[in-house]
Amino acid sequence: MAEQADAIIVGGGLAGLVAAAELADAGKRVIILEQEGENSLGGQAFWSLGGLFFVDSPEQRRLRIKDSRDLAMQDWLGSAQFDRAEDFWPRKVAEAFVDFAAGEMRPWLHAQGMRWFPVVGWAERGGALAHGHGNSVPRFHITWGTGPGVLEPFVRRVREHVSSGRIALKFRHQASRLIKIKGAVTGVAGEILEPSTVERGQQSGRGVIGEFEFNANAVIVTSGGIGGNFDLVRKNWPKDRLGPPPKNMIAGVPHHVDGRMVAITQDAGGAVINGDRMWHYTEGVKNWAPIWPNHGIRILPGPSSLWFDAKGNRLPAPYLPGFDTLGTLKHILSTGYDYSWFVLTQKIIKKEFALSGSEQNPDFTSKSWLAVLKSRRAKGAPPPVEAFKQHGEDFIVRDNLSGLVEAMNALTGEKLIDHDHLLMQIEARDREIDNPFAKDAQITAINGARNYLGDKLIRTAKPHKILDPANGPLIAVRLNVLTRKTLGGLHTNLDSQVLDKNGEPIPGLYAAGEVAGFGGGGYHGYNALEGTFLGGCIFSGRNAGRHAGR
Repeated sequence: MAEQADAIIVGGGLAGLVAAAELADAGKRVIILEQEGENSLGGQAFWSLGGLFFVDSPEQRRLRIKDSRDLAMQDWLGSAQFDRAEDFWPRKVAEAFVDFAAGEMRPWLHAQGMRWFPVVGWAERGGALAHGHGNSVPRFHITWGTGPGVLEPFVRRVREHVSSGRIALKFRHQASRLIKIKGAVTGVAGEILEPSTVERGQQSGRGVIGEFEFNANAVIVTSGGIGGNFDLVRKNWPKDRLGPPPKNMIAGVPHHVDGRMVAITQDAGGAVINGDRMWHYTEGVKNWAPIWPNHGIRILPGPSSLWFDAKGNRLPAPYLPGFDTLGTLKHILSTGYDYSWFVLTQKIIKKEFALSGSEQNPDFTSKSWLAVLKSRRAKGAPPPVEAFKQHGEDFIVRDNLSGLVEAMNALTGEKLIDHDHLLMQIEARDREIDNPFAKDAQITAINGARNYLGDKLIRTAKPHKILDPANGPLIAVRLNVLTRKTLGGLHTNLDSQVLDKNGEPIPGLYAAGEVAGFGGGGYHGYNALEGTFLGGCIFSGRNAGRHAGR
């Protein structure tokens, strides 16, 4: 028998939970379909660092950061570089989101119990002109509790509605078809998968034990992106802009982030735009204790590590750590290799290295100030970073440069790094440290970063000479391309209604979160400002839930 509800949500991640909570608050009966087990509720957001993009927040003002809606909009448009006819709705959603981030977003989340670390992070700094890509000021607010802390209020709201009977959670239900009658989407059909006992994030089975069909007045697709499906990533790779896709990649998301609902929604008439826009990181390292297949972790670097390509040539400005993700990716791939190197010191790794994700930041995730102080003020780097330094196959530690170069070449099996060439570049950089000013763009950037109190206190090491043994040992880190976010997706309007090929809303069909390019079919345009992925899930999920609830 088909089961009836007011709305069906396909995907139990952040966007789906937000939409479900809003619908149930409006008195609607909701079914959430999730192909993974119950322990995967929350989806990819669980694994995140929990960064949110706020504008002119109390945290910023306390650090004397002068931000505004106009400055944020300037940064967004300079980064997005909207240039296509189909960017009409992405731009409208972007403008509405910046208004949300500068207005209601923080107080609305604060009222639900969410809190943030007092030091605001300065991610994706750009490094070019004022009207170009990048954040002019720090805007990356780490949620107290990281990804689980972002999910907490929405999981709580959903669980309360489950108890009252308004929301039904259907785990191990894999959607395979959207039911359409007389042009309107009226339900979802698919398979019931075999029970799974794997841990959150681990690869689960796909054995089928039954079928289902649910009917509703509205269906909201919130199934996430394609980062766990390397074949789809390569198929959509923008070769004209970034060059050929990497032969070797590591996965920043679990295997179930496979993009299958995109094609299913297209079969129901939904249009996809900006499928070639995507966001992959260049600072990926292989997880020494993997949870999902090809599991990679992103290094969140401060500005001081020296960045070299596979042949040992220093990357030019603005391709500095933390400045221009896609520009750096394009430059690295232009060398004919899909990896690069950081060379740094123990002083740099101690103060500047962080690893992205809730599991790599147990102190923030635990919401314990004592744990944060113990971890961040210890003699070495934070324990998860030190563990990667000790166990990670991409990390090399040596007391001198000759030993470091020998190990770098041994790790790749290619003798691409010439000791004397590397030495020349590092020595030239070290000579720039003798004065409080320099012509080296990276030294200038480091000095600029330390003008911001937050960076000076916990994020940017005091400038020092790389080759001085007092600052050692020397460390090299091989960096891999790490798949992560889909910037394009299902074409939607500001109410998260899915549009057809003619730009008209399909009755009864919505999409939110990453499957919709975080809103509009790609509200980031070509570049992301960070903290805008979770924020986009919250914003588009809220819009979908509220509009469908009306």
